[in-house]
Order: sequence, then structure tokens, then C-alpha cells
Amino acid sequence: MEIIADKENVRIDNYLSEKLNLSRSKVSKMIKDCKVLVNGKTVKTSYLLKLNDSIEAEEYVEEEMNLKPEAMDLDIVYEDSDVIVVNKENGMVVHPAVGNKEHTLVNGLIYHSKLSDVNGEFRPGIVHRIDAYTTGLLMVAKNNKAHEILAHELEEKKTYRKYIALVWGVIKEDTGTIDAPIGRDINDRKKMSVTDINAKKAITHFRVIERYKNATLIELQLETGRTHQIRVHMNYIGHPVVNDPVYGKRKIIDETGQCLHAAELGFSHPTTGEFMKFSCPLPECFVNILEQFKD
Repeated sequence: MEIIADKENVRIDNYLSEKLNLSRSKVSKMIKDCKVLVNGKTVKTSYLLKLNDSIEAEEYVEEEMNLKPEAMDLDIVYEDSDVIVVNKENGMVVHPAVGNKEHTLVNGLIYHSKLSDVNGEFRPGIVHRIDAYTTGLLMVAKNNKAHEILAHELEEKKTYRKYIALVWGVIKEDTGTIDAPIGRDINDRKKMSVTDINAKKAITHFRVIERYKNATLIELQLETGRTHQIRVHMNYIGHPVVNDPVYGKRKIIDETGQCLHAAELGFSHPTTGEFMKFSCPLPECFVNILEQFKD
């Protein structure tokens, strides 16, 4: 549907919540899922409307799901009354979605603890996400105040995130920066791509750790946090992540998923303000593939 804004300097999530008679969390999800365009472009939930802005919003479809707590053996690296840092295992989806209602990290987390509800019923506590077959560290908020502070820090690019990846081909440069906008692939809505169409700014920094005959082990730092950002950017420069089943169209070594690991995470504690930094080693699935590339 198309709506012509009749107000200005009002946040789009608040405006659409009133216009569409939906909760702000539902509208926020629509915006984050690129189902809302303003003047033909995606925007943030904090976008301030201008008079006569053209807003295109897909019809909201209610997801029929009951979120069930599940007892899981979670690898919790740190926990206090505000935040949980968890080392996500390979193959685990972060939060439920249509067609995948159970056995997600969120199902385990809500069994373990009460979480924030800023992101709605089906993404409690989730401040940021990583792919199902990406392993490593995630921060989770246990209350709304902590969630809002952590999310703001993430948006302001103050959160420290370092990934380790094994990519195809030998990278000649020791360091590099990829500055290329990312949006939905126009030919496949399930994929992302480097594009100028409804795209958002995306910046990835990388440094070579070790070179092998047919691959390179690198560390990466994210300046932005777009969906599939590392996988899309590395594929864009001709060095897709090893064992990635979606991007790169290279040989799939096994079914354990891409060699991409969120190795380090740092943020300011939402209550004390103390900067906290965590790390976790490469998982066995990554190490097993890495060994095959060593001479």
C-alpha cells in the first residue's frame, strides 16, 4: 500500500504504527526486513518523515507461532543481570521464523532466562544476529534498558566485532577495506548482493592471517552490520567464504556450513559503562576444514 506522509519530523515507526494499527515492534520488523520504502528507498526505524514523503508498505501478515522454551546446553561465555554473551554453535538458527519455530537459540535462551522484549515476541533479547552456519559470539539483552543501550552502541559503530574466515583464493594484499553498498538481490530475494538499488552502506575491513595454496585465512572487522555482509563482500572481491552454500558457487567440502566465525566481541556494559571484550576459539567444524588446506 502507498501512504503519503501528512506529518513531518515524526519517526516512521511511530507514524506507521498509528496508520496501520500495528504495534511498533511489528512495524520495526517490517522496516528491518526491507518491507517499507520511503521514496523508493529503505530507511532506518529512526527516520524522521518529511511532509509528502511517499511510503510503500507491504501488508503485514501475522505469524502464527507459539514461542516454546527449550532446555539446551548453551555455551554461555558471560552473564549478569543485564546481558548474556553466548558462543553460538554451528547450524543453530538465532531466532524463530515462519517454517522454523523450534530449536533456535532464542528457544534455549528463554528457557534459561527472562529477556528484553524490544524486538517483539519472537526475537527477545536479540541485539544482533549471525547466520545459522556462522559460529561464535552474540550479545543478548536481559532487559529493555540494556537492550536499547546496546543497540544504540551498535548503531553508532562503537561495538567491536572481529570475525575469522577462510576464503577461496590467495589474497595478495595484507590488509584491505571493502566499501560497497548491500541490498536484496533483484533476482533472488533470499540473497543479498552489492547493488545501488535500495541498498545500505556496508564497510568491511580485513587482514590476512595466513596464505595457503588455494585459500587465505583472514580476520575481519565490521564497521556496519548488514545481512550476510562478510559473505557478500568477500564474494564481491572474488574470494568467497569456503564452504558457503549460497555465495560464490565454489566446491562444498562438507555440510557443516561456511568457514566464518565471530571470534571476538566487545561492548560497553549497559549499566557500569565498563568496556568488556570476549573471545572464543575456532569451532571443530572450522578447524577440520582448515586442516585440509595446510600443506
